[in-house]
Amino acid sequence: MTAHIIDGKVIAAELRARVAEEVAWVKREHQLTPGLAVVLVGNEPASEVYVRSKHTQTQAAGMASFEHKLPSDVAQVDLLALIEKLNRDPAVHGILVQLPLPKSLHTETIINAIDPAKDVDGLHPNNAGRLAGGFAALSPCTPLGCIILTKSVHVSLEGMNALVIGRSNLVGRPLVQLLLNENATVTIAHSRSKDLPQLCARADLVYAAVGKPEMVRAGWIKPGATVIDVGINRLPLSDGKTRLVGDVAFKEVSEVAGAITPVPGGVGQMTVACLLVNTLRAACAIHGLPKPAV
Repeated sequence: MTAHIIDGKVIAAELRARVAEEVAWVKREHQLTPGLAVVLVGNEPASEVYVRSKHTQTQAAGMASFEHKLPSDVAQVDLLALIEKLNRDPAVHGILVQLPLPKSLHTETIINAIDPAKDVDGLHPNNAGRLAGGFAALSPCTPLGCIILTKSVHVSLEGMNALVIGRSNLVGRPLVQLLLNENATVTIAHSRSKDLPQLCARADLVYAAVGKPEMVRAGWIKPGATVIDVGINRLPLSDGKTRLVGDVAFKEVSEVAGAITPVPGGVGQMTVACLLVNTLRAACAIHGLPKPAV
């Protein structure tokens, strides 16, 4: 048996197209243009690539895109002043500060300064708390993408056994809450969990977000399970280059799983698409409009 490959590129493109349709509708019917502001501190190459992608896709969806590039030695008080300005700006409905930040800045303080209504990364304690309580909230983009990818295979996740490997605030913890909202039965595991292969073997849905290259092996996986690989790891090659791999040993797990996301081409494609979803949802909520159909 070879697993069905869940094509994140195709699903993300379909999602972006639906967002663009909804954006066109709110522009036409309500004269509202959703706006996303992205703040980049320093010139870390990977972050610059992400920010360029966000800018291009935001504009392609018909939204306003505002970029703010700051030097790596920016004073925290100046970054906080920029965030306060964006909080007050009526043209901005989503604020995203690209992480990681330089060590001279206190990440928690920066995130806490963002207006929760504009927190499209879903990291503000207000949004995290609302999500944990089962209330409507802006959810982190990567976990949201994981749910959409899973539902491309399973119309309903109700009653399914889900295992989340990884407990970060960015992916693992919010993903657990989103799965609970879908009425799945959820186990959260991490680097200190005992008998991880046995926990995996019982799961209908496996989410690997632990940051260890190809850690999840074929022998761990229940035959026919759906495997969502959130990991992005660079392995060195003999010629000095690197290759991108996930947290799942893709080739061998593909022989056992029923469906699996590749790396690259899986979850990563969904993150920016879900950022557009969150920006649109935030704009509608701020203006008292119904939740968009996306």
